Amino acid sequence: QVQFVESGGGLVQPGGSLRLSCTASGSRLSIQAVGWDRQAPGKQREMVVRRFSGGYTNYADSVKGRFTISGDSALNTVYLQMNSLKPEDTAVYSCVVRTLGSDYWGQGTQVTVSS
Repeated sequence: QVQFVESGGGLVQPGGSLRLSCTASGSRLSIQAVGWDRQAPGKQREMVVRRFSGGYTNYADSVKGRFTISGDSALNTVYLQMNSLKPEDTAVYSCVVRTLGSDYWGQGTQVTVSS
């Protein structure tokens, strides 16, 4: 079982910035990968970013150069800095943790980019 504390969503104008945070906890939690997915209304959930315990990080092409993941070395707490936001970035962003080969998602936080 994984517990999440997520924060940082909100309303921002195009070109603006937001920072999401996620803290994961659980009994004997050994995190293999952490990141965010997002889901816009009427669309399938898509990967935004994954950071693996070995250090490799994979960003979706749509956010490369604009979004940056950071956090502690154990991956228990991570941040997603989102810059140059676009209306198409509007979605519910959910933190995701992979442990023991299974993925777990937080409840999500709404990000709305609109003028």
